[in-house]
Amino acid sequence: MINKRKTKKKRVGIIGAGPSGLAQLRAFEAAKHAGLEVPEVVCFEKQSNWGGMWNYSWRTGVGKYGEPIHGSMYKYLWSNGPKECLEFSDYSFDEHFKKPISSYPPRPVLFDYIQGRIKKNKIRDYIRFDTTARWVNYNDETEKFEVVFDDLKIDKTYTEEFDYLVVASGHFSTPNMPYFKGIEQFPGQVMHAHDFRGADPYKDQDILIIGSSYSAEDIGVQCHKHGAKSVTLSYRSNPIGVNWPESIKEVPLLTHFKDDIAYFKDGTSERFDAVIMCTGYQHKFPFLPDEFRLKTKNNLYPDHLYKGVFFNNLPKLIYLGMQDQYYTFNMFDAQAWLARDYMMDKFEMPSRRERRVDIDRWLEANDKLEDSFDHVDFQGAYIKDLLKLSDYPDFNVDEVGVMFKEWLKDKDDNILTYRDKTFKSVVTGTMAETHHTEWMDELDDSKERYLYQEESEEALEEVVGKQPV
Repeated sequence: MINKRKTKKKRVGIIGAGPSGLAQLRAFEAAKHAGLEVPEVVCFEKQSNWGGMWNYSWRTGVGKYGEPIHGSMYKYLWSNGPKECLEFSDYSFDEHFKKPISSYPPRPVLFDYIQGRIKKNKIRDYIRFDTTARWVNYNDETEKFEVVFDDLKIDKTYTEEFDYLVVASGHFSTPNMPYFKGIEQFPGQVMHAHDFRGADPYKDQDILIIGSSYSAEDIGVQCHKHGAKSVTLSYRSNPIGVNWPESIKEVPLLTHFKDDIAYFKDGTSERFDAVIMCTGYQHKFPFLPDEFRLKTKNNLYPDHLYKGVFFNNLPKLIYLGMQDQYYTFNMFDAQAWLARDYMMDKFEMPSRRERRVDIDRWLEANDKLEDSFDHVDFQGAYIKDLLKLSDYPDFNVDEVGVMFKEWLKDKDDNILTYRDKTFKSVVTGTMAETHHTEWMDELDDSKERYLYQEESEEALEEVVGKQPV
């Protein structure tokens, strides 16, 4: 039975309570605080808690209710970009932590920051946890979405209607898992990065990582940091190309296996203990019918999305966070604020033809990008385009772009020490603190350890001086 509310108030359904879905909820809450009447908003989250990828789970495969595990998060993950590049412009790190912190926090610290903004705004009441979307139908007569959900806790299926549907379910959950001849005979562990939960099991092992993305880079460095004997990264097209430490190297693409020996395109071969596929993810929306499903590879501007957000054939279907990402949290915010304004009739949607022209203009620019600096500039220009169209609190996008380029140079200089660098917030002007322990020496990623500050020598002397003799 479809739940048809007897109300003229618009209803908005949001699928996913990760950073993008939470950005959409925050956007509506900001309008509500400004005294505006907002639609009825309901968010549906498959996991038992919010945070999306930042919500770490030890589980792999399927969860306690038999659903595929969403998260690809692992222990000991530290931000691989400066926190100053993802800072919310309406909720600073200073406001949350009440003191300066370093530029590269570990996952629990960033998760705490994400939660701080939404707890402050009492957003949890909008979210139905342990609930997954099964199917979406758009009724042309009523102009409403009919969405089938499963309440996983009580094993109940029900349907609800919405005027707008926001797809914020992410695109780093369904692994792209290639096949290599002979891999079925490999005697060691073979896994995708989606199931990687930390480097501890690979101590004293020779590890083969297939891929040249950020996950390959980070997992490779983490395995090195936590005691792997050697790490070999196999690339398809281009190597990552940074100055690797002695026990990490890059080789051309893997061609096949013979038992525990891997053979590569350049004719070399080597024995390995384990294989980790860092071969990317698929945009997968099994709850959407074919005509509404976003079909794209991971790139900076997916086709068919006006302003990277509105599905061109049906703008009432909204996608958030579907781009490859340099900017993250603040980009999701800029998208969500614009989407909110459209759903509240504050943003006038151009004609379908005008939308197509705009999409093509961005796609053409995207095709001309040559290197990482171009990518940063492109996404910065995209965000500035969004900021012009809504009242999201402005931030210095160009200065963030400068930081991204410095970050890229830092990684090229030394992949093991770039996380020890510090940057200045474009929101508050606060300079980050140098972390109390160099990243390569810090094996504890807990929030408690991270926020711990060693007492100064003078303070210790003062305490000792006050002790009775």
